[in-house]
Amino acid sequence: MTSHALLPASPQLALADDLLALLRTTTTEPRPDDQLDALTLAVAADLPVLLWGEPGIGKTAALTQLADSLDLPLTTVIASVHEPTDFSGLPIVGDDPAVQGVPMAPPQWAVELVRAGRGLLFLDELSTATPAVQAALLRVVLERRVGALQLPPGVRIVAAANPRASAADGWELSPPLANRFVHLYWMHDRDVVVRGLGGVWPRAELPRLDPERLPEAVAFARRAVCGFLHTRPTLIHRLPSTETRRGGAWPSPRSWETALTLLAFGTAASVSREVLALLVRGAVGDGPGLELLAHLDRMELPDPELLLADPPAAELPERGDLRQAALEAVVAAVGARPERDRWEAGWAVLVRAMETGAPDLLVAPAKALAGLRRDDWEVPATVERLARVVGIADRAEKSVTRAEAAGAGRVLGVAR
Repeated sequence: MTSHALLPASPQLALADDLLALLRTTTTEPRPDDQLDALTLAVAADLPVLLWGEPGIGKTAALTQLADSLDLPLTTVIASVHEPTDFSGLPIVGDDPAVQGVPMAPPQWAVELVRAGRGLLFLDELSTATPAVQAALLRVVLERRVGALQLPPGVRIVAAANPRASAADGWELSPPLANRFVHLYWMHDRDVVVRGLGGVWPRAELPRLDPERLPEAVAFARRAVCGFLHTRPTLIHRLPSTETRRGGAWPSPRSWETALTLLAFGTAASVSREVLALLVRGAVGDGPGLELLAHLDRMELPDPELLLADPPAAELPERGDLRQAALEAVVAAVGARPERDRWEAGWAVLVRAMETGAPDLLVAPAKALAGLRRDDWEVPATVERLARVVGIADRAEKSVTRAEAAGAGRVLGVAR
């Protein structure tokens, strides 16, 4: 009887394999992608990441592409189809357990990771793992231990989960396990999907850390997080009240340490604010994360006294909200110590702001500074130049307000 293994392959099946190979042949290109940049930075920082997203959104494909781009062997473990002993180890009785103890034998995938010395461990379907399996995963995620085996430093951990509503027999994540992850919510991008299906996906690249900025980045991150928690001590540890929110990102000393690490890496790599926001909110939650970001903005504001000391050389923030905040701080500093030379320096700072940015931001600070004038103070010559620009901006703002009011009136008229 002839073995089927010795029969020649069907020509049509061979052609089908060729066609499948062509369909699977894709390439990558450098392209801005905030989600991917956040993921790669957290991986570089050696922090466990949990990707949340609906089924079919592309979480697994993103991890496969990430492993290929970083040249890391990918080990996929479906958490929901494993037993707790697959992560905590299976007890093996030796020759003399009373003396040598009972070692916990690790599974094959962990042994292969240790043998390779590096790799990307992908824990999939985490939200369908039972509470007992989630408990066994705690040591894997935090201590990098599987049974008696210590995973090498070259192994990075990324997990994926579906929201409970869209998971098959889903469970909420236990708070101890959830608090060990950086939570990133994976969304599909139309352009990425369309171009990727055309054969070109965005390339995952590790962040480019500036070696000269490393000490500065660590100092900034520590100053930012410690300064923020000093003013908001109630956010040091806040366990959410609902089961669903406890399974996501929330503030604790552990997650604040994670946020500090991410902030240092993001500063050293000069990542965008959008990427930094994804990471910080993914570590400590939306509310505390947004408050920390606002605190960072305040830290970036220039000292108003330095601006008043040398107005022609004043360096003002480029972002409109930060620029206006800096100008308001200058006016507040003059108001706190109203002296003629300081009042005139305040006008010089506003002139500098007019020369380097949009004049509409000067309306409110100029009116406030004018209100600080004493009767015996002469108006500087620069004020006339500033007044013309501010007056134009003020009139434009009023015309827009009148137009909006007229439009609202017409809408009300139609409604009647």
